[in-house]
Amino acid sequence: MRVLSVVGARPQFIKLAPIAAEFARSQIEHVIVHTGQHYDESMSSRFFADLQIPEPDISLDIGSGSHGVQTGGMLAALDGVLSEQQPDWVLVYGDTNSTLAGALAAVKLHLPVAHLEAGLRSFNRRMPEEHNRVLTDHAADLLLAPTIVAMKHLAAEGLAERAILVGDVMTDVCLHVRDQVLADPAAIPSLPISAGESYVVATIHRADNTDNAERLANVINALRSIDSKVLLLVHPRLAVRAAEFGIELDGGSLISLPPLGYAEMVSAVLGSAGIVTDSGGLQKEAFLLGRPTTTLRTETEWVETLADGWNVLDPWLDHIAELATRPIPAATRATPYGDGQAAAAVASALTARLTEREIHSR
Repeated sequence: MRVLSVVGARPQFIKLAPIAAEFARSQIEHVIVHTGQHYDESMSSRFFADLQIPEPDISLDIGSGSHGVQTGGMLAALDGVLSEQQPDWVLVYGDTNSTLAGALAAVKLHLPVAHLEAGLRSFNRRMPEEHNRVLTDHAADLLLAPTIVAMKHLAAEGLAERAILVGDVMTDVCLHVRDQVLADPAAIPSLPISAGESYVVATIHRADNTDNAERLANVINALRSIDSKVLLLVHPRLAVRAAEFGIELDGGSLISLPPLGYAEMVSAVLGSAGIVTDSGGLQKEAFLLGRPTTTLRTETEWVETLADGWNVLDPWLDHIAELATRPIPAATRATPYGDGQAAAAVASALTARLTEREIHSR
C-alpha cells in the first residue's frame, strides 16, 4: 500500500511524526510531500530533525501569500505530483491550506483521500481553518476522527459511514516526548528564566488576534499585565504584524523568543505556571501535560480541555492577569484523546478500507 502524506505547517509535522514511524514499522510505502506553507527553519526543517521524521520526498516550496494564492499554488503543484505517484491513499492532516489543497487535488484526480483529525468544529465561520476542515471532511473518503465529540459532529453532517474513531496522534508524540524530556531534562537548552522563577508560556498567531492593530495591542498589553514573566514564542505572522503596527513584543514582564523545537516546547510547558494561547494544538498539549490554559478565542475545537477548568476561554481579555497563573485544577484529567496508540489505529484503518475497496472492485 502506498500512502502519500501532504503536510506544510508545524502542527502537521508533529502529527506526521508518529504516522511516519508507524508506517515504517508496518512496511507501508510512504511518500511525504511538503507544500512549503511553513518554510523557515524554526517552523519547518527543525521539526523534521527534532522529531526524527524522514526528509520530505517532494518539496513544493510554495511559501507565503494570501489564502487564495497559497492554496492555488499548492493545487497546481500537487496535480502533477499526484498524477505521477498514484497513491492508494492521499493522507491530509488538520485544517490548514495544505490540508484543503491536498484533498481537492486528490479528489479531482479520483484518488482516495483520508483526513486525519476529522470532525473538529469551532462553528466560527470567520476562521479560515473552519472552512478548510469542513470542506476537507466532505470531500474525503475516510474520516479519521480523534475524539467522540468529533465523531458526533461528523454524524450530524451525514458523514458517519466514512468516519472511524482512531484517537489523537498528537497524544502519541506528546506523551513520548514528555517521557524523553523527564528522563533527561539536562538535554534541553535552558530558557531565559532564573532557577525557581515562575513564568507563563504564550503564543499568538490567529488572524482575529493579529490582523487588527488595536486588537493586537490589547492582546500584548494584556500579556504584560500578568504578574509573572511571560515567554512569548513569536510566530512569523505575529512578527510581521507587530512590526507593521509598531508594537513592541519585549519589555517589562514580556520576553519574546523564536518558536521552540518540539522537545523544548514540551519542556517549557512542563516548567510553566500556565499557558496563554490562541493555538488549538497548544491547548491540547497543555492539557496532556497538565498545565492550565487561557485561550484568547470565543471558542475551541478541543472542547474536552474545558472540563474542570483546565482550559478557560477569555476572548475579551478581561481576566488574563488572574487566569494565567491560576492553580492547577484539583480534578483528575480525563483521557479523551486516546492512549497514545492512534498512529497504529490509522495504519489499520487505511489498510482495512483499501482491502474493502479492492474486494468491491472485483
